[in-house]
Amino acid sequence: MAEALFYHLTESTLEQALPALLEKSVQRGWSVVIQTGTEERRDALDVHLWTFRDDSFLAHGTDRDPHPSEQPILLTTGQANANKARIRFMVDGAAPPDLSDYERAVFMFDGHDAVQLESARGHWKDMKAAGHSVTYWQQTGDRRWERKA
Repeated sequence: MAEALFYHLTESTLEQALPALLEKSVQRGWSVVIQTGTEERRDALDVHLWTFRDDSFLAHGTDRDPHPSEQPILLTTGQANANKARIRFMVDGAAPPDLSDYERAVFMFDGHDAVQLESARGHWKDMKAAGHSVTYWQQTGDRRWERKA
């Protein structure tokens, strides 16, 4: 069973919080899939991950690029695991695929968006019912993550 982590964004945007979590995943030697809710969000994150910091970028590709299996980080709107990732991020309420191939499933959601909050609640219930280990993390005022459940 995958460990399911829910990250409740209250003090920053996805674009501000996601790169640090991706850097930690890559440092651990994990391939990553990021599943977005729309092609527009996928494409915006694609651009952002190349430019999020002046002194760094995250090597990645999208599901529309050649050779998705070779990408350390793969952005997709689909449910495939083309790069054999061990960790999968779901953003914008994206519905997860079967998680049996993953060590971790990370649900990131905007605490100021009622639709994303409701979607996260539904995913939480589904993950618990499926027997996954589930934890809930919320941002503190200084944008650190604090485990709440």
